[in-house]
Amino acid sequence: MSIFTPITELIKQQLLTQLCENLEDAIFILDANLRYMSVNATYEIMIGYHEAFLVGRPLGIYAAEFLAEKERIILNNIASNLENGGFYENNFAMATRYGQTLNCHMTFRNIFIEGTLYHIGMVRDISAVIKDKEKVDHLLNYDQITGLPNRKVFLSQTSELLLESYQEVVLVRFNIDRYRTLVSTLGTNNVNTLIEHFVARVRQLDMDNLHCFSHFGGDDFALLFEFSDAHMVRHQLDILMQMCERPFLLKDNIIYLHISVGVSYFPEHGNQLAGLLTKAEKALDHIKQHGGDDVCWYHEGINAATSNSLQLEAELRIAIDECQFIPHYQPKIALATGAITGFEALVRWQHPTRGLLNPIEFIDGIIKNKLSFELFCQMALQTAKQLAIWEAMGLTQHICINADAAEFSHPEFFNFISSLFTKHYIHPHQLHIEVTESSLMLRHASVKKQLAVLKDLGIYLALDDFGTGYASLSYLQEYPFDFIKIDKSFISKIVDDHTQHAIVKAILDLATALDMKVIAEGIETEAQRDLLLKIGCTYGQGYWFSRPVTAEAATAMLTQEQKKIHLNT
Repeated sequence: MSIFTPITELIKQQLLTQLCENLEDAIFILDANLRYMSVNATYEIMIGYHEAFLVGRPLGIYAAEFLAEKERIILNNIASNLENGGFYENNFAMATRYGQTLNCHMTFRNIFIEGTLYHIGMVRDISAVIKDKEKVDHLLNYDQITGLPNRKVFLSQTSELLLESYQEVVLVRFNIDRYRTLVSTLGTNNVNTLIEHFVARVRQLDMDNLHCFSHFGGDDFALLFEFSDAHMVRHQLDILMQMCERPFLLKDNIIYLHISVGVSYFPEHGNQLAGLLTKAEKALDHIKQHGGDDVCWYHEGINAATSNSLQLEAELRIAIDECQFIPHYQPKIALATGAITGFEALVRWQHPTRGLLNPIEFIDGIIKNKLSFELFCQMALQTAKQLAIWEAMGLTQHICINADAAEFSHPEFFNFISSLFTKHYIHPHQLHIEVTESSLMLRHASVKKQLAVLKDLGIYLALDDFGTGYASLSYLQEYPFDFIKIDKSFISKIVDDHTQHAIVKAILDLATALDMKVIAEGIETEAQRDLLLKIGCTYGQGYWFSRPVTAEAATAMLTQEQKKIHLNT
């Protein structure tokens, strides 16, 4: 059986002394007048003074008259709390002998031994904790690419300014135009570098009355201003827009960054943060829908436009689901004989309440809401059915349909086109596809590949609106076109304008050299037809021959033509 032996008071005191000496927290003992009596080794290392130097000195090390006012206030606060409550606790930024500043958590307690008052102080260095907290706070409140305040900080500062300001508070939201194109072209890392350079330039503008420049992420930014008159911000925004006219140099690439800007302000547009922000964003969205690279101030008309846009989208989606889009057919004519050689299918919307609508009233909505492929499929399907009907009637024809880069880029495009020939028993050469120059410019590589595949399938290809783009000749060299369609802008004055006459004649000669056929669009007079025929143009279409007509009317035209042929034979 073991015998428990209690430690003596002397050993206990020695153990506690050793514990205090080796404790990671700094400990010091003060007398009733807050003068040092003893410190442990940790405190010596922390503050940079040895115990021999500190003993007998006041807590502030130097006499009160030599201390800064802030330090004297803290010492007085400690003394007051110890006198009245016997305890004090707080965080301090404490200066060391070497000029460093430590963030510390400090506690003081009163202890009485044999009637004598002592103050025990304990100090813990929390600099690492504070530093980690600051890092976390920075991550939560600032964008990591630009170092700018994020959306959370912007909203907080705006909310405070709205409460405090007696002036007009201006909210500016802006986006960098074509951001996705920049990312896909330059890569994410390069675009991030570009954004950093852009932000640096904006900061250098040193705009007047700017309270906050914020980065919401990606291409999305915000500015917060305060003016006696909100319209004074126009000058600042002019400076911002002018800055965007200067190019950025990135790895030998010259890049221009254009921006779209939306503006709202207190009190004209409301006094609540959420409403003001929404209105600035509506103005931003409005200007982006109209091409971007401009500034838009919020106004009530934007609400109506937004409402109309939402209604149009809903109606377009219903129209797609219910097959309300129908083709009208405009004949292509052999200029020498007047015979119909084919048709072009042009989309019309048979609206349930507004009647028959031309593309100008809905095509922008189709593109904006990414419904191009669905519309193309409806048109192509109806066209294939019509070709099959004519084939069964002995009216063998071809129909030309229009396609854009958005349709070509769809993963189901080729499979859909291929299925038309097997489902409707028509030949590939009966389906012609027209592509505009602008479409080629947008997605050169992917379109080139798709055109080659379609050509291999046996489909005829036409380059539409020839001459209106920027690289027509190179397209003729690169792509396997069967037809060139001369844009109507070159036909309208061909009879009287020698320049137009020369351009069209040059196109005809070029097409002959390249073994391509030419179709002149927009023929509206007999004189235009006669001149085109004289200079070697074989085919044409336009109002002189016929406007676009329904399938029934086109069938009647073909039937009538077939009767004439039989009579002549």
